[in-house]
Amino acid sequence: MRTKKRLPRAARDALLTAAILFAAVAICAAMGRIAEGDAYVGFLFVLAVVFVSRWTEGYFWGIFASFFGVVCVNYVFTYPYWEFNFTMTGYPLTFVTLLAVALIVSAMTTRIKRQERLRLETEREAMRADLLRAMSHDIRTPLTSIVGNTAAVLEDKGTLSDEQKRSLLRDVNEDAQWLIRMVENILSITRIRGGAECLATELEAAEEVLGAAAGKFSKRFPRVDVSIEVPDEVLMVPMDATLIQQVVLNLMENAVIHGGARRVLLRVERCGTDALFSVEDDGCGIPDNKPLFDAAKTPPPSGADGKKNMGIGLSVCRTIVKAHGGELFAANHANGARFCFTLPQKEEKPLETQG
Repeated sequence: MRTKKRLPRAARDALLTAAILFAAVAICAAMGRIAEGDAYVGFLFVLAVVFVSRWTEGYFWGIFASFFGVVCVNYVFTYPYWEFNFTMTGYPLTFVTLLAVALIVSAMTTRIKRQERLRLETEREAMRADLLRAMSHDIRTPLTSIVGNTAAVLEDKGTLSDEQKRSLLRDVNEDAQWLIRMVENILSITRIRGGAECLATELEAAEEVLGAAAGKFSKRFPRVDVSIEVPDEVLMVPMDATLIQQVVLNLMENAVIHGGARRVLLRVERCGTDALFSVEDDGCGIPDNKPLFDAAKTPPPSGADGKKNMGIGLSVCRTIVKAHGGELFAANHANGARFCFTLPQKEEKPLETQG
């Protein structure tokens, strides 16, 4: 089931305005039967104008609600009913009050929304710059290794043995495989850089997604034992299956490359209204006080194998999970580390991504 397209902003604002004004009219009509006088009418429409101005874009719908409220106050809910009376005491004040409320609230809302958009854009740009800086470091090291190893083989004049050549080529192959995984992570970020609303989610069986990720992982790490635990019921979760597979793959590779794990357990279970995915390993665990999910705060490794910076992969995982409306967290257990993330099992608006 593909995510439903959202209505255009103008259509949503029109429907919201109509709903709020209809509610105000209905309340006034009900109050007219049980209350004496009509002093409450103006206050109710002022409140309606506040709601319309707050929850719609721009000034138009707030001003429209002001005019509509003035007409209702004059024509429908004050004596003489169903007649205009422009000489009614307080009528100009009512009109000016409603119009002023609409303009003030709309202006404040517009400013707040503009500041929020600027803040989110600043955060996205900072996140993008941090990722690019970290990626430039991580990509440079394996490329240097590939160039150096291939140059050694090409320039060899019989001094290298066949085993030495095979060792150099194995290193080249490993570096190339790592670069492929890095490109997959970059493509994952590119797919969601337009925001969470750009995700094309479908209902997927969680166990099938884990199975597909385990199959890809086993081709890269055939010596690592992978097991999967799933509940008796089939958990159908709205997700972009390709991106969630990338999350699981990153977490599994992190367990092997950085944790030294020889066994990995994949598990999915229902947790309230969410599906809880976990990747559990038998490795060395998570070092204390190490920033895991922020590539910018993950210090470059001091060893020769500079490509093994896990900040990028985990930062991508966090961005993808957050775009789906879930959370990613990690902790040590008795025999290793456990990375978990949640995905809502119902279609809902995801959290705004910052990636």
